[in-house]
Amino acid sequence: MKKIMVSLCAMALLAFGAIAHAQDIQLGAGDMLKIDVYGNPDLSVETRVSEQGTISYPLVGEVKVGGMSPMEAEKKIAGLLESGGFIRKPHVNLVVTQMQSQQLSVLGQVNKPGRFPVDGKRSLTDILAMAGGLNEDADDRITLVRTRDGKTTREQINLADIMQADGNGTNPDLLPGDVIYVSRAPRFYIYGEVQKPGSYRLEPGMSILQALSVGGGLSPRGTERGVRVKRRDENGVMHILEVKHEDRVQVNDVIYVKESFF
Repeated sequence: MKKIMVSLCAMALLAFGAIAHAQDIQLGAGDMLKIDVYGNPDLSVETRVSEQGTISYPLVGEVKVGGMSPMEAEKKIAGLLESGGFIRKPHVNLVVTQMQSQQLSVLGQVNKPGRFPVDGKRSLTDILAMAGGLNEDADDRITLVRTRDGKTTREQINLADIMQADGNGTNPDLLPGDVIYVSRAPRFYIYGEVQKPGSYRLEPGMSILQALSVGGGLSPRGTERGVRVKRRDENGVMHILEVKHEDRVQVNDVIYVKESFF
């Protein structure tokens, strides 16, 4: 099966702004805020939300904003300025310039692993695009770890199903705190009398004959009658097996092609 190149989804980055001011996000520790009050330049500040969910603001002191939306925080600061007798009917504008609290993690075989902000609704493929897409060693099967209502679940998602034209695959929406792990694709190994010995990606349902083709085919000295497979059983014991062309390759199989003496 042709490897899914989700890095094509990276165009989604163009739609992702560095500045967030959305109704459905909550402020939290580490978020960097820019706050302005119309007509009062002395009250323009850039500040970071503390671990306690507070900020320090001129005239009013410590303000609890953790868990609030940007609009709710605007209204709270405006109310404190007015109730304190500092400004009459202040117009407060709050913008999140760095969103540290609303993040999720992307680990494993992606081009840019790390933590990424989630401003509102983001799907799995959106986040993978932000991580630069899958690298050449990535598996199509992705592990998604989510915690909801105190319960942590692990789900395996096949990216190939999501990218199918029939749209039957589910492209889940993600929330801050979720973890995406992209594992290394299963491999097999081929050596001996083949054109390109080495380690290769194991595709679903791959046969011995297809594996030989991936290895460039037999060398002039190779023989199809001399193909053996070294395979470990569930106890870790290595077995050497004689195989046919139509037999399936298994994960970590070592395929060896003997030299022909005729």
